[in-house]
Amino acid sequence: MNNLERLKLEVQGITLTDEELTIYIQENNLEPSIIYNPQSKEDKLSIYNTALSILESIANNPQLMKTIKYKDTTLDSFHDTLMARIDQLERKVREMKTNFDREDVSSNTFMLFNS
Repeated sequence: MNNLERLKLEVQGITLTDEELTIYIQENNLEPSIIYNPQSKEDKLSIYNTALSILESIANNPQLMKTIKYKDTTLDSFHDTLMARIDQLERKVREMKTNFDREDVSSNTFMLFNS
């Protein structure tokens, strides 16, 4: 599975051309045709960042965010669901970045005073 196919798994149900997905992938420092490495935390983080970029682009489309009334009921669950998914991905990306930072540091203590 290459990076493009992995991204398609992450954003299932969103209809974008391969060219558009390729642009999003390249903006997040990946190449679409390279094999996706599931053990690579950097690749996984880049895929999540790419999916987040795609969802934020969709959220910027005012036509999709309008409220639809149907028999005196408003249908705005698309917006709510989209924003919940964006929040979920942002949380996941922040946690992954925090874990990267912790792996780089060998200890959680530091020397405040030095003789």
